[in-house]
Amino acid sequence: KVGWLRAAVLGANDGIVSTASLVLGVASANSSPSGVLLAGVAGLVAGAMSMATGEYVSVSSQADTENAALAQEKRELETDYQGEVRELTSLYMQRGLEPELARQVAEQLMVKDALDAHAREELGLTDINSAQPLQAAVFSALSFSAGAVLPLIVAWLSPLKLAFLLIILSTLFSLAVLGYISSVLSKASPVRAIIRITFWSTMAMLLSMGIGHFAGQALL
Repeated sequence: KVGWLRAAVLGANDGIVSTASLVLGVASANSSPSGVLLAGVAGLVAGAMSMATGEYVSVSSQADTENAALAQEKRELETDYQGEVRELTSLYMQRGLEPELARQVAEQLMVKDALDAHAREELGLTDINSAQPLQAAVFSALSFSAGAVLPLIVAWLSPLKLAFLLIILSTLFSLAVLGYISSVLSKASPVRAIIRITFWSTMAMLLSMGIGHFAGQALL
């Protein structure tokens, strides 16, 4: 659960930063309010689809690797069962068990489900952390979209003269909250996490605004 929550925080962070930077960059090019919102919506959709596609491909590759490792482990159990007992015994001995006890544990676990025992102890694979491409893709797209919606709502509701300021302030506030959540999950310093995420996000927004301004001047 902590892993998925961390992924949600990171996805929302990407959605907030990328969409806020895009909206500010387009607005700095003297685009119309409707053009700014259209660019923001396009960025939300494109970003969510990109996150989903990238996550699906990445986790699918991980799943292929896991399946190949399980298939190899299954073959080894069929051709050299006692060798696999010794291998599992050695793993438990490395964790501090006495040789005799380690062998007893290995033999009893393998009698129940040899492949599951080796998948868990040797490969680190369980039903909880096994790769699930579709779930990862949907989760990434939703978390990105949830983050990207914030700067769009602020841009839509803000008066034109205050839009830049309100987008920046709301983005930094939401990122500070996400930084705090991330630090709690990682058991790290909240101050360092908040400073790190707000500093680099500010740099991203300022750079986007600068490029948007110069691009707008060049195209006029």
